[in-house]
Amino acid sequence: MAELDIDIQSFDIPRAVTVYPDRAGIRWWTKAWFNNREEGEASVEIERTQAVDFIHDRIGKDAWLEAFFPKQMEVYRNAIEQTKEQLLKQVNLI
Repeated sequence: MAELDIDIQSFDIPRAVTVYPDRAGIRWWTKAWFNNREEGEASVEIERTQAVDFIHDRIGKDAWLEAFFPKQMEVYRNAIEQTKEQLLKQVNLI
């Protein structure tokens, strides 16, 4: 099974994340959407420096989501693993 190179992107679950300030630019938040849900997750307050690091791609999307939305990322990882197992079963490899 280690020889298999399964492209997770082909059955990935959409994840979107953003950072935004209040009107004064003093307080910052991050918000995420999983699986194209319209409402998204509850916003989480973050530090300005964290927002700047994310905006400048110093922190990857998945690392960011792991840090601020860990429960949702656990569900994401479990769903990806289940999908991978189902695909492998379909080709009779496990």
